[in-house]
Amino acid sequence: MGKKEEEEIIRIAKKMDKMAQKKNGAGALDLLKELRSIPMTLELLQSTRIGMSVNAIRKQSTDDEVTSLAKSLIKSWKKLLDEPTGGDKTSDEKRKEQTTPSSPSQGSPEAKEEGSSSSNSSSKSERADVSSNSLIPTFPRASGTSDSIRLKCRELMTQALQTGDDHIAIGADCDELGAQIEEIIFQEFKNTDMRYKNRVRSRISNLKDVKNPNLRRTVLCGNVSPERMAKMTAEDMASDELKEMRKNLTKEAVREHQMATTGGCQTDLFTCGKCKGKCCTYTQVQTRSADEPMTTFVFCNDCGNRWKFC
Repeated sequence: MGKKEEEEIIRIAKKMDKMAQKKNGAGALDLLKELRSIPMTLELLQSTRIGMSVNAIRKQSTDDEVTSLAKSLIKSWKKLLDEPTGGDKTSDEKRKEQTTPSSPSQGSPEAKEEGSSSSNSSSKSERADVSSNSLIPTFPRASGTSDSIRLKCRELMTQALQTGDDHIAIGADCDELGAQIEEIIFQEFKNTDMRYKNRVRSRISNLKDVKNPNLRRTVLCGNVSPERMAKMTAEDMASDELKEMRKNLTKEAVREHQMATTGGCQTDLFTCGKCKGKCCTYTQVQTRSADEPMTTFVFCNDCGNRWKFC
């Protein structure tokens, strides 16, 4: 039954993601009603990340009924974080019934010992199940502090981690994560001077960046440890889009350097798209694999226009 529910939720999540991308919420209300009828557990929230899809629809939709139902679902799912094992009470009861002796003799000491050992093993197995179901690695808990500046920084760090609803789907403890990151930064500088504050500000701004949600998700999931997050550079925290842009700019700089070094060959075979002049210089550079033709870069000697000829 759990597998069937998971597949159903994933199907709904994919439809919602497409709606959010196209900014078309037609049919979202029916999907939300389907979700409401599915018994949700913390494990399903973590594996399907349905909370992110519902929140995306909530932000895109202008229908009050859709927005209200989405908020209601998210609010109900938040309660699962406070009771991580509450969503599977029936299975817990079944496990207890299976581990309880069927017909113990009440007056026999041996029966009592067997009953106590079976109950101990049952509680141990339940604890093992809970720990094995946790998808988030645990890190040493942060120590307490009474410093008002540090407490404020921890609060702001927590709010940054709670941007969007990723923490609901993942089930992360944002308060503890924020405190751990802040403590590692404090341990590095040993005070709350301007260097400390600048480091905290840069973490907060990058975690709240709506164009870079992957950074926040990796921290919430534990793929990036609090220690790593506390010491990452601006380049490390940059979004994939920004990293790709920097990569392309570096490639372009290399190409321009190669063209400047070789000088190029003058020709009148090309016509400038800006000034329509024919006094040009071209250079050929191998920018792709060896079996691909070379790329021709053309420079107009009259107006300075540069373009790539394919």
